[in-house]
This record gives sequence, C-alpha cells and structure tokens, in this order.
Amino acid sequence: MKAWKAELLLFFVTFIWGGTFIFTKIGLQDTTPELYVTIRFSIALILALIIFGNKFKKIKKEIIIQGLTLGLIFGGGFVLQTEGLKLTSVTKSAFITGMSVVFTPFVFKLIRKSNVQYWSKIGIIIAFFGLWLFTNPKIDSINFGDFITLISTLFWAFYIVLMDVFTKDKDSVNETIQLVILQLIGTITVALISHLILYKTNFYLNLSNNLFVSLAYNGILASFILTFIHTSFQRYTTPVKAALIFSLEPVVASVAAVLALNEILNGREYIGAIILFIGVMTSETGEFISNKLKCLFRK
Repeated sequence: MKAWKAELLLFFVTFIWGGTFIFTKIGLQDTTPELYVTIRFSIALILALIIFGNKFKKIKKEIIIQGLTLGLIFGGGFVLQTEGLKLTSVTKSAFITGMSVVFTPFVFKLIRKSNVQYWSKIGIIIAFFGLWLFTNPKIDSINFGDFITLISTLFWAFYIVLMDVFTKDKDSVNETIQLVILQLIGTITVALISHLILYKTNFYLNLSNNLFVSLAYNGILASFILTFIHTSFQRYTTPVKAALIFSLEPVVASVAAVLALNEILNGREYIGAIILFIGVMTSETGEFISNKLKCLFRK
C-alpha cells in the first residue's frame, strides 16, 4: 500500500479517537476510570475472539511477546492518562498528551537508529507551536496529574515506534489479528490490575443508557475496529508522521465538543488548529513541493 493511503486511514483513526473524549466523559459518570477501560477493551476482545478466534490457534512465541508488549504499553498509557485527567485540566492534559509528537522522533532514533527526515522535523516544530496555541495550557502550577500525564505521553511515543518495529515485516493477516488480540489482552490486564490496586474490590458500575452508548462507541468502533486499522496500516508510513497525524486529536475532540456540547472555539484556538494542520501537511508534502519548486526554477 502507498504511504499516502495509509496516512489517510490514520487521519480517519484520529478523527474517531478525537470523538472518544465526549463518550469517555459520559461513561465515567457511571464507573471508575480503570473499570471503564477494562470493560471497553473487553468488549473489543470478545468481538475479536468471536470473529477471528480461529486465527489465534497457531501462534509464534515472537508474536506473543510483541503483542503483549504493545498491549502493556498501550494499557499503561491509557491508565496514566485517565488518572492524570482527574487531577489536571482538559487543556493541560490535551497539550501534554500532544507532546508525543515531540517525543516520538527521539524514541524513533533510539530504537530504530535512524535519523528523522528534514521535513518531518520542520512539521514537528510547526505542529508543536500550533498545539500550544490551540490548548493554551497554564503551566504556572504543575501538579502530580500533569506529571503522570507526561509519563503517559512517553508510553504513547514508545507504542507508536514499537508498532512500526513489530509490524514492518508482517504481511500476514493472521499475524496482524494475533497482534491485535494480544494487545487487547495486555491492555485489559494493566487496567484491571490498576483498578484492584487503586480501588481494591470497589467495582462501582451503574448500568445506565449513557454508559451503554459510551461503551458501544469506544469499545466497538474506537477500540475493536480502529486497533485493527492502526495495527494493519501504520507500517506503511513512519512513526514520526503517524505521531504528527495523531497530534490532531485534540483539535478533533474540540470540534466534536462544539458540535455535540455546543462549546465555542475562540480565535486563538482556530489559529492554533490551522497552524497544527499546516505542521502535519508540511511533513506530508514538504519534500514533494520542494522538489517541484527546484525543478521549476531549474527550467
């Protein structure tokens, strides 16, 4: 598959992930964060086993290690981000989470021993400035929630890079399915253990209609379907470009809030969103436009 097609699919993933904020906010009114994450990914796992369970019979040791590693990192990031959000503001959480776009190139260089492309570096700088304008974080009072959210951002950076490492040489549909199922198992394990540590046997759960709607969106669409798309297609682009695309998630979340909750964006937020998008597009098209201009001036 061509890189631009895979990147379009990652844009779709980002769009759906951006909508999870509203549904998660609704769902957390009826249960604890860790139990919510446990149920959300359990739904995805059950669907995966029902539909693809027969692909899970013959599995290599390498796939088991890789899938569980991705799941543990993904689950750790989710738990830390959710707990951090309880102690800090949404804007600070969104900005800190978006910092994965800055950390990913360093993790990429550490693990892959490769340099980041020039236009990706330019795109990261532009996107970081746009993200700052859009979220307008107040950093004069750093608290523990900000700290653990920052740690979760490192989890996302490692997750994105290791997804590239583990899937780059895998064209088998069976292996992709196995990786997804093992990721879900790892994520559920982390969330459930975290719940037992923090809340012990206090399984607060109010089975409301809002909770069902929230889990339907986040469990089926955002976790089951999107995990397959992400695992299948990120391999066709670079981790740095994937992180830049995912950095648009706070913008999508805010637009969703405008549409669903009648929240209003101000001028600074619109400008920040535009700059952030320019940063992503600079990474995507910078080299192509530069080459075209060089050819034009040579003529």
